[in-house]
Amino acid sequence: MIPLPIKIPFVDLKIQHQPLETAINQAIQTVIQRGDFILGEALQSFEKAFAKACGVDYGVGVASGTDAITLGLKACGIGEGDEVLVPANTFIATIIGVTQSGATPILVDCDPKTALIDLNYAAKVLTPRTKAIVPVHLYGQMVSPRELLDFAQSHNIIIFEDAAQAHLAHRDGYLAGSVGIAAAFSFYPSKNLGAFGNGGMLITSNEEIARNVRTLRNYGAPSKYYHTQQGTNSRLDTLQAAILEVKLPHLEQWNQQRNQAAKYYDHLLQSLAEKGITPLENFSNVGHVYHLYVIQINEACCLTRESVQEYLKEQGIQSGIHYPIPCHLQPAYKALGYQLGDFPQAEKLCETILSLPMYPGLNMEQIELVVEQLSLIK
Repeated sequence: MIPLPIKIPFVDLKIQHQPLETAINQAIQTVIQRGDFILGEALQSFEKAFAKACGVDYGVGVASGTDAITLGLKACGIGEGDEVLVPANTFIATIIGVTQSGATPILVDCDPKTALIDLNYAAKVLTPRTKAIVPVHLYGQMVSPRELLDFAQSHNIIIFEDAAQAHLAHRDGYLAGSVGIAAAFSFYPSKNLGAFGNGGMLITSNEEIARNVRTLRNYGAPSKYYHTQQGTNSRLDTLQAAILEVKLPHLEQWNQQRNQAAKYYDHLLQSLAEKGITPLENFSNVGHVYHLYVIQINEACCLTRESVQEYLKEQGIQSGIHYPIPCHLQPAYKALGYQLGDFPQAEKLCETILSLPMYPGLNMEQIELVVEQLSLIK
């Protein structure tokens, strides 16, 4: 079977990497010449730069965003016997991070307008064992910091942000990662700030938490061969840090391009509301950094979501579904005891959402073509 030609890819990383090729190659060569591939100079430099960009004091590079959640929660004193509030509609890594810390995830339904965690629902499932909430700044939009802070203070729990999709997002005067006691970021290649492989970071303004994560990521050793905790091997490679530091100064501009592309999508899609095709809502204005641009294909549409996706594919337009199965219905977490129907908003979203092409450099003509094809659906 001849593969269909791709007119508009879901993500195109070449657009951002090609202009930086010389600088990235130089950064890589510098690391090679130093030979400090593990916990090297470029890592320390990037940790400081990224923390500063996020408005906090400390950054600790780890192997993945998942590890940033696991080690971060442990460093915050969260573990066995504790409960952590987590949205039901998130990538499974959020749940894995909580369970690997030893804590129990308590799932929470979402706001159907934004897909973000519903704090009113969260208030109903609090118990004396609830020690933290992990709000996921999903798709690049922050959960309202003011509402989060009020919620946490009212119930005496900590905020640990999952900002894996929200690099430099902002809302209510706060940057993603600066609201809670600590936050986790991912540098997976397709993220707004992506490495050339896996990577993550824990950021915080709490010196003790930062020190604790540095120990945990390095076999539980605050100094070589002296192990005070049962840690692990989870370190952001120096080569990846060097690449990320080259890209970091461009992140704000890339985010602006994403936001502008999303606004154009929003404008063009207004005419398709009666056809059952509507975008999720943005309550953050320019603070939404659109890691993903997500629409809903609801019951007013003449085609199913799957049929719409297949139709776009036939036109050479790639799309995605983030995410098709909510966490409570994943076989891996059957033991949590949740069932179909427990989180109706999350379940409905998983059946109707579709992610359209979104990346820095996506141009108006491409967006017009995507919406034009959607408008032709009958």
